[in-house]
Amino acid sequence: MKLTDILLLSLSAALVIVGTHQTIVGGITFSYPIFMLAVALLFWYKYRKNNTGQETTGDIKKPALPKTKKRK
Repeated sequence: MKLTDILLLSLSAALVIVGTHQTIVGGITFSYPIFMLAVALLFWYKYRKNNTGQETTGDIKKPALPKTKKRK
């Protein structure tokens, strides 16, 4: 996981917490943009994670099978 991915996920979680607090204090109409930003960051995180997974799939090699000794 890269630093950008960690920041996106952490910022999204923090915005959910802030949005929950703002919902309690000011109502859902006041906190709606905060929740939408949190969801957008989650989508961006998932998009980045899916893209990096597709690029590296071709680079993964299967481990070689161990050679067995022949019995006489």
